[in-house]
Amino acid sequence: MKNILILGGTGKTGSRIARRLKAAGRPVRTASRTSADIPFDLDNPSTWEHALAGVTAAYLVEPNLRMSKDRQARIPQFVTEAVTAGVRRLVLLSAPRAGETAHPLHAAEQAVRGSGVDWAILRPNWFSQNFSEGPWLPGILAGTLALPTGGGRTPFVDAEDIAEVAASALTEDRHSGHTYELTGPRAIGFGEAAHLIAEATGRTIRHTDIDPDVFVQRQVAAGVSSDVARLLADVLAAIGDGSGAALSDGVERALGRPPRAFEDFVAQAAAAGHWT
Repeated sequence: MKNILILGGTGKTGSRIARRLKAAGRPVRTASRTSADIPFDLDNPSTWEHALAGVTAAYLVEPNLRMSKDRQARIPQFVTEAVTAGVRRLVLLSAPRAGETAHPLHAAEQAVRGSGVDWAILRPNWFSQNFSEGPWLPGILAGTLALPTGGGRTPFVDAEDIAEVAASALTEDRHSGHTYELTGPRAIGFGEAAHLIAEATGRTIRHTDIDPDVFVQRQVAAGVSSDVARLLADVLAAIGDGSGAALSDGVERALGRPPRAFEDFVAQAAAAGHWT
């Protein structure tokens, strides 16, 4: 693929994909609302044509899974325009269980599969980087990670692994038609995750299980809408109920090596000063 478009090019996965491709000498165009090579907004189709000009491969990201039915049509509509513009390979960042009809990304997956061009779909588990760059960072910095997850375990996946799989899928034919479920090498609990980060940083950090309703109240007080807060609480509570602990071989199938361990992520994030 000659020219590669990265939607969400300043985000957790997009920035890492762009960095890998640029290091390999690939022509990359990052697209985002701000700070990218080109301004882009999925809600504003007038920004699409310029982003797609001359592009032959594209990485697709839906930035908001908590969206209305109307907004769930954004990626399918973009896929249609991308193929018309000459894109011949699509790589979609999806999510576990997106094959189910009720999932917000189901229509996006169907559009990519039915696009008539090469495609690959990535379904990563919870990102390890949620502890260092995302929604759980404030709790880590405060010393208490209060989430309604109980003693549930999940195989956090490193965003570096996701980016490496995506970069390979954007540039190599062998991934065409594959759906990769991406997880880390073992499932761990939030208590163990907090302990590992505490050991690496020398700080006191603990995980506290809270009632989902309390979690919702705190999220709403912080400015999150009640429906979004409830959805997030339900997803987290499902971890405590044993959902999402299964391992997948997607990273190894895609890259020929095992996924990075959570301990490796912690060591790198600590060295980079994410928790100082």
